[in-house]
Amino acid sequence: MRIVIVEDNVLLAQGLRLMLELEGHTVVSAVSTADAFVEAVATHQPDVAVVDVRLPPSFRDEGIRAAIAIRRDSPGFPVLVLSQYVERSYASELFGQGDRGGVGYLLKDRVGRVSDFLDALHRVAEGGSAIDAEVVAELLNRQRSGGPVDRLTPRERQVLALMAQGHANPTIARQLALTERSVSKHIGNIFTKLDLPPDESGHRRVLAVLAFLDS
Repeated sequence: MRIVIVEDNVLLAQGLRLMLELEGHTVVSAVSTADAFVEAVATHQPDVAVVDVRLPPSFRDEGIRAAIAIRRDSPGFPVLVLSQYVERSYASELFGQGDRGGVGYLLKDRVGRVSDFLDALHRVAEGGSAIDAEVVAELLNRQRSGGPVDRLTPRERQVLALMAQGHANPTIARQLALTERSVSKHIGNIFTKLDLPPDESGHRRVLAVLAFLDS
């Protein structure tokens, strides 16, 4: 993969570059500001970007706002946010662009294994999702009643939460001690209750995740 790293912490940026290059990927650019991020994507046309939320000069939300702007101009451009913080309002907007896939949000302090990070990066680059459980929980703090997710059973909510984290059916089955057939049945019920049309097979999981995060 051809990757852009957007990170103002020099040690972390260089560590990411070394790790990714050892895995056979190409880091086409490593930048530290939102403007340089936009320029790097336009210049190099990478396969995916790894972006911190808070960048100079204000260290507030420059990174994620730039990611949203880039995806608005280039729908579906894969972005994996890697940050110490959950920026709730902009995170919701970023996932709201996810009908074309390619969105991830991981917390730096909770990435325990290199293999987990690489797996998340691959999923995002291929148009999937990778969302940390704590990010899901934080976004759900803004939950409102009366939405379609209210139709789901507690077990269906558990399945949907794991879908939101980007897990495939076998992993969901293991974590919930269910058979894969039961997981498939729950997912079918979720799609029905969220009024997702049957011809949306390519993105129904993403759409379900968005409904979950916006519930």
